[in-house]
Amino acid sequence: MLSIIVPCLNEAEGVAATLASLQPLRARGAEAIVVDGGSSDRTVELAAPWVDRVVTAPRGRAAQMNAGAAGAAGPILLFLHADSVLPPEADRLIIDGLARHGKDWGRFDVAIAGRHPLLRVVERSMNVRSRLTGIATGDQGMFVTRALFDAVHGFPAIPLMEDIALSRKLKKFGAPLCLRHPVVTSARRWERGGVWRTVLLMWRLRLAYFLGADPRDLALRYDAHRS
Repeated sequence: MLSIIVPCLNEAEGVAATLASLQPLRARGAEAIVVDGGSSDRTVELAAPWVDRVVTAPRGRAAQMNAGAAGAAGPILLFLHADSVLPPEADRLIIDGLARHGKDWGRFDVAIAGRHPLLRVVERSMNVRSRLTGIATGDQGMFVTRALFDAVHGFPAIPLMEDIALSRKLKKFGAPLCLRHPVVTSARRWERGGVWRTVLLMWRLRLAYFLGADPRDLALRYDAHRS
């Protein structure tokens, strides 16, 4: 019933732990697919034993997730970041939740695995904002029926904000299912760039995107912050 698609790029340090957490779901029939965007480390080697297959695709989350979806067998697609861990009953929560509420897409709440007190504010604001706006982000483990994903032609081919762009398209067909069970995601993005600096950067990038900025320019600014 469920195909879990994990885009990766040089994730050797933690990919095995993420994929190991998916094994109970695989035992219940879920499919796991890793989509590698040209890793230069041991990502593919370490991922292969834990998944149904590894797919290669051009670098970029949108391209990689679309490639994974193209070869997925399940009628429900779940997109999971390589540094995130799903709640234990994620498959049942998604399948039962969509059926019970008559929805075709949704996301989980997010929890950030870090000790900085500001991270508690970040995760709460992400979850509240998502409920108010109907916009989901990749950190929240977005899921969607195959039929609706195909109807909106998948993720737009942009280098950043692909999750927000997809949410905008999906919203036209109904509000998302917001599951309160959290996906636990790594704090490395915030810790590497500084929590305050990263929060302010993401606010500026999202505001610029909503005001019509080119996602290619935003991706350059984001990459500069990470380097």
